[in-house]
Amino acid sequence: MRRWWLAGAACTLMLAGAPAIAGSQALAATAHGARDGLTGAAQTGQNVLLVCNGSTKPCPPGASIFSTVQGAVNAAKSGDWILIWPGVYHEKSTRWPTAGVWIQKPNLHIRGLNRNGVIIDGSNGTASKPCPSSPALQDLNGGVGRNGIEVFKASGVTIQNLTVCDYLSGPGGHGRTGNEIWWNGGDGSGKIGMGSYRGSYLSATSMYGPSDVHSPNLAQYGIFVSNAQGPGVIARSYASNMADAAYYIGACQQVCHATMVRDTGTNSNLGYSGTNAGGPLVIKDSVFSNNRAGIVPNSLNNDDAPPPQNGACPGTTKSCFFIEHNVIANNNNPNVPTTGLAGAIGTGVEISGGAYDTVVDNLVIHNGGWGVVTHDFPDTETPPPGVHCQGGIQVSPQLCDFPAHGNRVHGNFFDEDGFFGNATNGDLATVGLLPNSATPRNCFYGNRDAAGRVTSEPKNIQAASVDGPPCGRPGTSIDGALVSQLTCAAEFGACPPGAHYPKQTRISILPLPKLLTMPDPCAGVPANPFCSSRS
Repeated sequence: MRRWWLAGAACTLMLAGAPAIAGSQALAATAHGARDGLTGAAQTGQNVLLVCNGSTKPCPPGASIFSTVQGAVNAAKSGDWILIWPGVYHEKSTRWPTAGVWIQKPNLHIRGLNRNGVIIDGSNGTASKPCPSSPALQDLNGGVGRNGIEVFKASGVTIQNLTVCDYLSGPGGHGRTGNEIWWNGGDGSGKIGMGSYRGSYLSATSMYGPSDVHSPNLAQYGIFVSNAQGPGVIARSYASNMADAAYYIGACQQVCHATMVRDTGTNSNLGYSGTNAGGPLVIKDSVFSNNRAGIVPNSLNNDDAPPPQNGACPGTTKSCFFIEHNVIANNNNPNVPTTGLAGAIGTGVEISGGAYDTVVDNLVIHNGGWGVVTHDFPDTETPPPGVHCQGGIQVSPQLCDFPAHGNRVHGNFFDEDGFFGNATNGDLATVGLLPNSATPRNCFYGNRDAAGRVTSEPKNIQAASVDGPPCGRPGTSIDGALVSQLTCAAEFGACPPGAHYPKQTRISILPLPKLLTMPDPCAGVPANPFCSSRS
């Protein structure tokens, strides 16, 4: 699936020759709920179905109550609300055996009464000690694994104000399990199968940290959206300890219509990944810290919707994909969970074979490799039917090169990036793999460094004679030194003499902090016994 882009990077490059978490919580939890409409939904459902199992707090008396979330989903009709009382819910759907909670009805509104107290737990742990780390307490579902809450081809589903943890993957899951919260519009179909969705005040994590750093059972994605055209919003959420990415919005080439706002992605292989994503897509006011790599849009010649990753507004070359106003810091962590394949360590933003993305007005701080890097991506995987190097350059029958071009990186502030000190490490970098593949150029301008001088590869990247404005010109291309360093940082090939990047020695799991809960979870919900019984 999406992890193949990392494997292909090895071939690509060979062919070419911390403390920040506390600050991230403060930013991601700023109180603007009423302003963006996330504290209460505008829709009113037909009914309110109540869920309580009494595992941590007695259920209110006199109410007709379901003991499982799946039971309420099964009984619900489109437009209904499902309100969940605080407790630990070990959900394991029998209707769809690779999901904890399986949702295939449109327009359901699922909300917990307390983000930290409503826990959907995929393990075999206890209510007193949810989300355990012990391998003996994990439920691998016969080696297949499970997803936590999975919405399948059902538009209009909202999920809010709860925690999902310890839904794990397995060799038998074929890359389609181990996702904590997933709006799935048809993964692997190459088609859009879902419309609108909304998530807010969500926590997605896994505490499972085995001694085997290449365990196939690691959780893969925290909050995951695929094959959906929106409009979609993921807001005020937190995802950590993921072997692939904390967040993924992809397989929606030029039709994503999605916004991530005031989110936090941490202690994961990638903070954000988005294969073949683009068009209207905004990642803003969020924090990506302590990952192996931060924000990584990418192109792939696979079934994640037709390639490439193209941020242009449909029918134009004007960018509609904005990475803006984020804190992207300390993405140098070698000991995050990974599933055998790792991101290029020390990278704040990496645009891999993507086009017409805009990276603007971000704080890019203390990333040891590169603050922002753009590069071509040559894909060698065999594409599925209907995919044939769209948007790329067919170099040979086995090789499709996706050029990084037309991206604009401007108005960002850098501090202490590139401190690993290897050749090409610095604030900004760009490389193509074919002559003139960066046409129009990846354009860099108005970026600043706290030390007074922006460091880059190639040198003086913001000059008009290199990769500065005017942005319509061809850009710099083949750069063997940068290619070699990217190969080394991703651990996909031999490193150049003297190169040094942090290596994984163990899996480090970040405890889940207490996070801001929805100020009034009863806002917008029709009258019901749970809301009248709150203490």
